[in-house]
Amino acid sequence: MSVDYKSTVFLPTTEFPMRGSLPEREPRTLEHWRKIDLYRRLREDSIGREKFILHDGPPYANGNLHIGHALNKILKDVINRSQQMLGKDANYVPGWDCHGLPIEWKIEEKYRKAGKDKDEVPVVDFRRECREFADHWINIQSEEFQRLGVIGDWDSPYTTMAYAAEGRIVGELGKFLLNGGLFRGEKPVMWSPVEKTALAEAEVEYHDHKSTQIWVRFPIISTKIQLLKNCQAVIWTTTPWTIPGNRAIAYGDEIDYSVVKVKTRGENKLLKEGDTLLLAQSLVKKVMDSCQVKDFEIVGSVKGSELSGTLCNHPLNGKGYDFKVPFLSGAHVTEDDGTGLVHTAPGHGVEDFIVGQENGIEVPRTVEGNGCYYSHVPIFAGQHVYKADGPVMDALIENEALIASDTLVHSYPHSWRSKAPLIYRTTPQWFISMETNNLRETAVKAIGETKFYPASGQNRLHGMIENRPDWCVSRQRAWGVPITVFVNKETGEPLRDNEVMHRIVQAVTTEGADCWFTSNASRFLGDNYDPDQYEQVFDILDVWFDSGSTHNFVLEDREDLEWPATLYLEGSDQHRGWFHSSLLEACGTRGAAPYKGVLTHGFVLAEKGVKMSKSQGNTIAPQEVIKNFGADILRIWVVASDYSEDLKIGPEIIKHQSDAYRRLRNTFRYLLGNLHGFDSKEQVDYDQMPELEKFILHRLAELDVLIRDCCSKYDFHTMFIALHNFCVVELSAFYFDIRKDTLYCDSFDSIERRAARTVLDRLFVTLTTWLAPIIPFTAEEAWLTRFPKEEKSSSVHLQQFDAIPPNWRDDDLSKKWQFIRNLRRVVTGALEVERAEKRIGSSLSAQAIIYTSNEYRIALEGIHLADLCITSAARFADGEAPLEAFSISDVPDVKVIIALAEGQKCSRCWKVLPEVGTFATHIDLCKRCADVVDGLSAPD
Repeated sequence: MSVDYKSTVFLPTTEFPMRGSLPEREPRTLEHWRKIDLYRRLREDSIGREKFILHDGPPYANGNLHIGHALNKILKDVINRSQQMLGKDANYVPGWDCHGLPIEWKIEEKYRKAGKDKDEVPVVDFRRECREFADHWINIQSEEFQRLGVIGDWDSPYTTMAYAAEGRIVGELGKFLLNGGLFRGEKPVMWSPVEKTALAEAEVEYHDHKSTQIWVRFPIISTKIQLLKNCQAVIWTTTPWTIPGNRAIAYGDEIDYSVVKVKTRGENKLLKEGDTLLLAQSLVKKVMDSCQVKDFEIVGSVKGSELSGTLCNHPLNGKGYDFKVPFLSGAHVTEDDGTGLVHTAPGHGVEDFIVGQENGIEVPRTVEGNGCYYSHVPIFAGQHVYKADGPVMDALIENEALIASDTLVHSYPHSWRSKAPLIYRTTPQWFISMETNNLRETAVKAIGETKFYPASGQNRLHGMIENRPDWCVSRQRAWGVPITVFVNKETGEPLRDNEVMHRIVQAVTTEGADCWFTSNASRFLGDNYDPDQYEQVFDILDVWFDSGSTHNFVLEDREDLEWPATLYLEGSDQHRGWFHSSLLEACGTRGAAPYKGVLTHGFVLAEKGVKMSKSQGNTIAPQEVIKNFGADILRIWVVASDYSEDLKIGPEIIKHQSDAYRRLRNTFRYLLGNLHGFDSKEQVDYDQMPELEKFILHRLAELDVLIRDCCSKYDFHTMFIALHNFCVVELSAFYFDIRKDTLYCDSFDSIERRAARTVLDRLFVTLTTWLAPIIPFTAEEAWLTRFPKEEKSSSVHLQQFDAIPPNWRDDDLSKKWQFIRNLRRVVTGALEVERAEKRIGSSLSAQAIIYTSNEYRIALEGIHLADLCITSAARFADGEAPLEAFSISDVPDVKVIIALAEGQKCSRCWKVLPEVGTFATHIDLCKRCADVVDGLSAPD
């Protein structure tokens, strides 16, 4: 009669389930963190530690989180948690950007649906609705961020609309006002006719746009060059609507220009045979082809510098545009495209404006803020520029000025919010000078002192700062921090008075920025200035100035933080956004960058590497991933991706990360199951351990160096891959596999079993803390499964990374065991072949006969070869290996024959051994198992 030995086998025992069921378990973990007040306890534990400050770039308080938000906040959280576990004080204060156009749009949209006219709503009431809207979404987004497992001061976040924050923003603007950096001027700015405001470069997106390109001739009416008599200068433009604003033609001094006579025209009837045209010599063929001229003659040439003093008629001369158009030298003129002569409308282009300013040309007022021509503009008054190309071309044809037209698809600026194309428009705006107080020079120097991850970010930001124009900080909207400036009506100069600014800051800090719109000017001006002599500015600040000032009212104002931040972390688009504005704001007020380091991540693409689109059905919402898989899966996706580049996500990728998670969870389960009942009294000193255990501890020491290095470089991609591979390849498929027999079947207190359990104990603590920043929910679940009642250990997140003894590092031992593992790979491969051919079942039914060199034999002295191979027997054989012996190409000097093991199967450990059946008291056991069973049944 067979005996059931199951009760004598030390099988794994744990309450840690195989299935994660994360959507159900994670909320319970969040509740546990709230119950133990984890954030507060972390702060208490961190008193006196070195601070690590990752300053949160504020997301916009508008709508649910998208997958890009999840990427950003998870990466920040992984960094903060890892730095905390490295022994630093990583206090994370989340924040929100609250002012600006997107919220205004939402309120205006509500008004439109209700048939309500925004202009009839008092500005303070409108601003109150904007504030309530932002408040609503802050609460929702806060819950969504916390559900991702992000730890921080969620009870006291910062917002740019808090009264104290608005007061500090006003104070920061005041510094630029008082030091002369803030000025009012007229410059061309990117303008959104839809939103009726200037836009910052960071609010501009470039998309392919189909434009009408036209070639227009200007009759030359005055010139000192005989060759140009009765000639017509040809310009090219992709914005026909700007022709009414033309006031000059720009040329390049060093460009050679040709006078071209049309000899034979094609189907184009806009030109006549005999017409003479002036354009760049290098572009003649290209322009003639565009104008469908079959045959032409170059009758002469002229250097660009000789064109000075030449005058033309406007192409709409006789229709209200009866003024002379001069030729002016322009450094921006090239022969890359067009005609080499540049249509110059000072109100609608940066270079055009500069050329006009240099030559004293007045900027014409042609287009209103809504994108329509002013009422005084001849022919086109009241028409919208988006619809004006046709009428402008018709008028040019009537004047015989249009010589060709076509369509062109090219990259064109659009509003990031409305997606509508933008225009350049010269308007009075408030600017921060890049040259006053050497702001550009200071910022460039600060970039050189900042660490960038990846390093390429440094050159990118440097190039932007080096070439950027003055910073336009004014917006013609209502929801934002106002530009709290008074302008002298007589001189046009802003009032620079420290006491006035102090009164404004105090009022805004106490009452919020609404007070600027509700109070009399005298409240701020005091007794020294007559309110009737000053204009109060009601433009609002660029929201990038708001967020660019957060370093002031977050890092400097909170006692638990410090300035500058250790790290700013956002998407790569923020080189022209938050990194940029924060740098300029801090350099302009403090002479240094507000950050020591800048890390950027890529954008999130759909699974096939294309942009996500609702119409394509390839969007992935983080809420859905959490609902179906859990936040830890989303967090694995972040660190398993190379986030320095664009990331991909989709169903197959999520499935792949779920598989990776399952392997990690199985590692925890194995460790917990085999550590059941473990007591520190079982621990074995390092010197007493078998070589295999020492090798695993060596690998921990190696990994410890790697992980600390990865954390310092924020390279969690490399860190996760290393940890995952360690768990899967070196633990599950190697160490755990080999030591399963020892753990299950050796005597409870055998030195080998105790040594294995000692290593498992260290593996558990080390792996759980290493993985805690990445999968905080699962790491906490595993930790509390093992330490459910210990107050000091009530969270894995209160621990620090394990301190690995330096003597565990043994490179010679590592080389030896890598050598041994190569041999084992050959044996494992041979077993797989035999199993596939159904010649064996379990590997324990086999014996391995190994043909190899003395080098391998020496390396394996003292190693139990069968345990290593997980066979019942293993031996070295002399002589040449049979032809059918198994081998693999990268281990050429090891060949293996698999045969059936000799003997009978032990009913307890299942090894096939000759000794089974030789023990009278335990006829079906091997000696090891018989001794263990006897020991278990013996009285204490």
